[in-house]
Amino acid sequence: MPLSLEQLNRATQGEFALLLDGTYEHSPWIAEQAWAKRPFASLAQLKYALVSVLQEAGREAQVALIRAHPELAGKAMVSKTLTAESTNEQGKAGLTDCTPAEFAHIQQLNTAYNKKFGWPFTLAVRGPRGLGLDRHAIIRTFERRLAGHPDFELAECIRNIHRIAEIRLNDKFGVSPTLGNQAWDCAELLSTHTDPGYAERGELTVTYLTDAHRACASQIQSWMLECGFDEATIDAVGNVVGIYHGSDHGTANAQKRLLTGSHYDTVRNGGKYDGRLGIFVPMICVRELHRAGKRLPYGFEVVGFAEEEGQRYKATFLGSGALTGHFNPAWLDQTDADGISMRAARQHAGLPATLKAIGALQRNPADYKGFIEVHIEQGPVLNALGLPLGVVTSINGSLRYLGEVTGMASHAGTTPMGTRRDAATAVAELALYVEKRGAAVPNLVATMGIMTVPNGSTNVVPGRCQFTLDIRATTNEVRDACANDVLAELARICERRCVSHTIEETMCAAAAPSAPAWQRRWERAVEATGLPVFRMPSGAGHDAMKLHETMPQAMLFVRGENAGISHNPLESSTSDDMQLCVDAFTHVLMQLATES
Repeated sequence: MPLSLEQLNRATQGEFALLLDGTYEHSPWIAEQAWAKRPFASLAQLKYALVSVLQEAGREAQVALIRAHPELAGKAMVSKTLTAESTNEQGKAGLTDCTPAEFAHIQQLNTAYNKKFGWPFTLAVRGPRGLGLDRHAIIRTFERRLAGHPDFELAECIRNIHRIAEIRLNDKFGVSPTLGNQAWDCAELLSTHTDPGYAERGELTVTYLTDAHRACASQIQSWMLECGFDEATIDAVGNVVGIYHGSDHGTANAQKRLLTGSHYDTVRNGGKYDGRLGIFVPMICVRELHRAGKRLPYGFEVVGFAEEEGQRYKATFLGSGALTGHFNPAWLDQTDADGISMRAARQHAGLPATLKAIGALQRNPADYKGFIEVHIEQGPVLNALGLPLGVVTSINGSLRYLGEVTGMASHAGTTPMGTRRDAATAVAELALYVEKRGAAVPNLVATMGIMTVPNGSTNVVPGRCQFTLDIRATTNEVRDACANDVLAELARICERRCVSHTIEETMCAAAAPSAPAWQRRWERAVEATGLPVFRMPSGAGHDAMKLHETMPQAMLFVRGENAGISHNPLESSTSDDMQLCVDAFTHVLMQLATES
């Protein structure tokens, strides 16, 4: 019989530990201490209680827990002295079927890892979906993490141990994150479409109006219709728009619609969940409503925004900007790296290249209740806290610049140090100032992500250096103050070094604080899962900040794996966390229904 929360809540401390035996390898003390945190209203609350016990225990106890775990395909597996749980997990991952060469390589990795870190390599081999990683993926992960920093590796081992425990608890309780699995599967399936040149390397890149982009739009449209949306169309900028009518559809007193969604384009060699998760989650919610034959008392509109990343053209938030009436006509004449104009790309994709058709997409804010968006966090905060969900308080305002410093190219061997007009060192000096200025104020970040010497040579003093500047803060005032200081410092550096500069602002996005009423709805939804409410700003930009210009908005973050890395192939999340996200989204829908 599956375990139940009722059993746990009425158990003595000893009984409680026995019921959870095997959840954490050879470490019953974690369950024993979690007993004091009863009663548990949900499995998510129990999982977080166990996480909290280990966080509170400190580093020494954490290292001891890692050391309680066996090596992968190690001596314990060979001697058949693994616990039943570990035997099952390593067997499902195919580690018992290693070739002699693979087995020898893993032993070398185990030895090197133990020598470097002082504990065994720990990995949740059943993976983010629970189906099991194959041994080739395990070996690649082992090789990558062997190069890590000890502090990072300690955190990664602990995270994986909690993931192992989560899956074992699911087994004990006989539960499966069914809807989370479906969201995870959607991400995998959609990631099969990728731009030429990247597909051959197994990299995910989907930029505006490429064949891969159009294939994604078609797939999302097809899924929406399968889920039971009443309408699913691709609009004049490539947005995929699904509408699930409310029970009041067609009546004189029809309520305002709820608007939600996110983007399906990606950065180059990016991850599978950035943006896309915010399409899959509401799509699954609609499917569950349709399966149950239910209608909400209001209409529900999900938009897969065609472009948010600004990768092919300098046109960020193009998809959501069209809905707010902020499509820049000059964008149509921009050209990509291959000289193809956006106008030509639109014509090739079968989309109208007229401003009239694009202008018709503008939404009337009076027709909408507001906009909500689910998004992977794209950062390390939730991961470090052991929390699956975070409620966004504000999206940082951002400024981006493209700059160039011009000095004088000259011979590296014959030009005295005191007479050089080195453009690259001027930019390097600015980069150090940017780092210092960005660290001086809470919730402010400043980055110079690109510094390039065009046609640079080893034996030439750089005569030109191009750079980018990205400044973000929770308020426009803090952001702008930093920008003003950086630009003033750039001028001072260039004057002192006898070089010149140009600087162009390429993007300005205002900070977007969450609407209090909508933020509170997300907070109630998180509370309903049994998890504590954690409030946090968003350092990344999102479509919600564009919709913020015309209607109230609020966001929910979902924890990412691998220290929350994003814009990277390692971007990941678990199906269990996605399930909680679907549950929270459903709760918001029901809140709105009772308010109607």
